[in-house]
Amino acid sequence: MRIGNNVKLGVNIDHIATLRQARHDIDPDPVAAAQVAKQAGADMIVTHLRQDRRHIQDADLAKLCELKGETHLEIADIPEMLAIALKCKPGSVCIVPERRQEVTTEGGLNLSAGASKSIAKSVERLKKAGIEVSLFIDPEAAAVRAAKGLGADTVELCTTSYSEAKGKAKAKAELERLELAGYLAYELGLNLHAGHGLDYHNVRPVAGIPHLSALNIGFSIIARSVFVGLKSAVAEMRQLVS
Repeated sequence: MRIGNNVKLGVNIDHIATLRQARHDIDPDPVAAAQVAKQAGADMIVTHLRQDRRHIQDADLAKLCELKGETHLEIADIPEMLAIALKCKPGSVCIVPERRQEVTTEGGLNLSAGASKSIAKSVERLKKAGIEVSLFIDPEAAAVRAAKGLGADTVELCTTSYSEAKGKAKAKAELERLELAGYLAYELGLNLHAGHGLDYHNVRPVAGIPHLSALNIGFSIIARSVFVGLKSAVAEMRQLVS
């Protein structure tokens, strides 16, 4: 839900761990980064535990879930990750597509009838454990309806096409896609999140989408923090999405 007139800001701290894993050292510590982000205005901490453990590790997740405030976990729909989520009990889980070869998440989930059977079971198990469940989807009416049918509490709209749009006309068209999907999600009683590829230059229009409750942003904040520090980078994004 909105906080006053503000959209909740979820700060993804994965790439703090990416830097640490470059040397397999103890610093920089993503748990410490999460605490700084919260102090600077993050409403929730977002992290993706990948199968290849390229950044966040299991021990990181366990510690993040012990912190006060909401930890929002992104996972692939596989038994190993589901078991970890049920053990660590984050406040919410977003099921995302994942390929080992990808640099970053490439788009929304495949929610076709055949592909969604496993997701439906995972959603049910997570919800029974008291964990709010989100599905990462493309901004399409069919995907929104499918997410509702699978029992999701929330949909997170993939903003990649908007973020990568060339020219004002294309960006406007992609923003309209997001808005229309958002209206449908609201009508169906789903919470609305959005994210992926958003930065300090393109986030404002997305933050203004009606019924949007949260934006999840990571790479641009961590990249900005190299020059201004993490606290300032989060505070600057907090101001933009308010």
